[in-house]
Amino acid sequence: MSYKHQVAEKIAAALSSLGVDTLTKEAVYGMLETPPNPAMGDVAFPCFQLAKALRKAPPMIAAELAGQLFGAPLRESQAVGPYVNLFLDQENVAEQVIGTILTQGSTYGSSNLGEGRKVPIDLSSPNIAKPFSMGHLRSTVIGNAIANIMEKQGYEPVRINHLGDWGTQFGKLIVAYRLWGDEAKVKAEPIKELLSLYVRFHEEVENDPTLEDQGREWFKKLEDGDEEAQHLWKWFRDESLKEFMKIYDLMNVAFDSTHGEAFYNDKMDRVVTLLEEKGLLTESDGAMVVNLDEYNMPPCLIKKSDGATLYATRDLAAALFRHESYDFAKALYVVGNEQRLHFQQLYKVLEKMGYAWSANMHHIPFGMMLKDGKKMSTRKGKVVLLEEVLAQAISDVQKVIEEKNPTLSNKEEVARQVGVGAVIFHDLKNFRLNDVNFSWEEMLTFEGETGPYVQYAHARACSLLRRGGYQPATTVSLASGALDSKEAWAVITLLNAFPEVIERAADNFDPSQIGKYVIDLAQTFNKFYANVRILAEEEDVKASRLQLVAAVVAVLKEGLRLLGLAAPEEM
Repeated sequence: MSYKHQVAEKIAAALSSLGVDTLTKEAVYGMLETPPNPAMGDVAFPCFQLAKALRKAPPMIAAELAGQLFGAPLRESQAVGPYVNLFLDQENVAEQVIGTILTQGSTYGSSNLGEGRKVPIDLSSPNIAKPFSMGHLRSTVIGNAIANIMEKQGYEPVRINHLGDWGTQFGKLIVAYRLWGDEAKVKAEPIKELLSLYVRFHEEVENDPTLEDQGREWFKKLEDGDEEAQHLWKWFRDESLKEFMKIYDLMNVAFDSTHGEAFYNDKMDRVVTLLEEKGLLTESDGAMVVNLDEYNMPPCLIKKSDGATLYATRDLAAALFRHESYDFAKALYVVGNEQRLHFQQLYKVLEKMGYAWSANMHHIPFGMMLKDGKKMSTRKGKVVLLEEVLAQAISDVQKVIEEKNPTLSNKEEVARQVGVGAVIFHDLKNFRLNDVNFSWEEMLTFEGETGPYVQYAHARACSLLRRGGYQPATTVSLASGALDSKEAWAVITLLNAFPEVIERAADNFDPSQIGKYVIDLAQTFNKFYANVRILAEEEDVKASRLQLVAAVVAVLKEGLRLLGLAAPEEM
C-alpha cells in the first residue's frame, strides 16, 4: 500500500470518529492534493465539502482533523486555513517505497484489474502495396504502448494488424502493373516500385479518365475470383508483409493477428442478414443504410446501390468476429481522429442491433503526422518513409557512439536501441490527440526531453551500481540521514507515484503520461546525481544511496519498456 493510500486510510478513520461516514478511503484518496510548495507539506487534504455534513467552517474542521492524524507514515499534521497539511516521515516512507520496488522489480506498478480478460487492439494497419510511412508510426507505437499498459493492468492484449488489403485501389494497382510494371523491379524493391506505379496511375488518370473505369473493372474481377487478379493481389500482399515485418522487427512490435480487410469478405453477408432480420435496414437512393437520426448522425451506409459492401459492413463483421473469438473486456481501435464519425456510427449500429457489449468498444483517436504543416499523401508521393527515418536515426547514434564511447562492446545493438527509441519516444511524449510535425532536427536531437536522454539516465544509474559494487539485498534498511536531502526526497516521491501514473495512462489510453513521467524521473535523478555524493566513503550511506539508484533503474527500465523502448545499461 502506497503512503498516499495509508494517509487516506488514516483520514477516513479520523473522519468517521468525527461523525462523517460518507467518505470512503477511496474517496478521500481522490481528494488528496500535493501542496504547491514542499515547505507546506507532502500531502494536503481540503475540508470544504465536509462543512455541510459537520455544520462547521472548513478551517475549524481542519483544526479538529489535524489533531487526530499521527503515526506512520506521518511526521506532523498542520491545519492551515481549510486545509490539513501533512508532513511525512521521510525515512519511513523511503524504506517503504525503495523496499517495495526492489522486492517487486519489473512487476512494480502492476495490478490484476483486468483479471486476465482479453482486449483486442486494432493498431498499425497499413495499406499493402504502399510504403510504411511516418504516418503509420503513430497508430503502431501508440497502440503497442497501450497494449503494454493494458497488460500491466492485468488484461491480455490481442494485437491485431488489420491490414488494408482490399478495395478499389488494388484494381488501380493491377491496371498500373499490367500497363507499366516490371516483375524484376517489383521483386528487387517491391514497396518502392509498387508506390511508383500507384503514383503514376493517378498522374496518368488526369489525361486518361478511362483508367478509373479499368481500375473498377479489375477490382470487380478480383472480387469475383479472377485468377490473374487474385495472383497479383496475393503477390502484392506477401511482398508488402515481408517489407513491413523488417520495420516491425526493428521496432520490436509483434502481432497476434494479421487478419486484414479481405479476411472478412465471407463474413459480411451475415451482417446484412442480421440487420434485415432486426428491421434496421432502410433504402436510400438505391443504397441500404441504417438510420441514425435519433443520435443526430448521418445514416450508416451498409450496401451501395450496386450491391457492394463498405467499410462499415466490414467493421461490423470484424466486431462480431472479435467478440465471438475473444469475449473481450474492451475492444480498442487505435485509428486516426478523422475516422471519429465512422466509429461513432459503428458503435451505435451495434447498439441498435442489441449488442450491449458495444459499450466496451473504444475508438482511440490520434492527431496527424504532418510535413511542413500539411498532411502527408501517398497518392501524391509526398511521404516520408519510416524505414529511412529509423535507418538515419540509427546511423546518427552510431556516429555519436564512435565519437564519445568507441570502446562500447555492443555498439550496433545500442545504436539500434537508442536510434529507434528516439523516433518512438518523439511521438509518445506528445498527447496522442495533438498533431505531430515531422522534423528531422527535432526527431534526431538527443538532448532535452528525448528518449536518448531517459535511456542515458538509466545507463548512468547502471554505471553507478557497477562502480559502487551494488549487491541486491533481501531487505532495505537505510542509514540514518543517507537520503535526507531534498534531491533524494524528490526522487522517492516520484518513484512512489509510478503505479498511479500507469493507472492514469490506462484509464485515458494515454501513453504520454508515462512519457512525461520518465522524463521527470530522469531529470530528478540527474539532479540527485549532481548534488549528492552517491558513492560516499561511509559504506552504510553508500549502500543506502545505491539502493535508491537501483530503484530508479528498475522504474526507468519498466517505464521505457511500457513505451516500447529498450533500456541499455551502457551508452
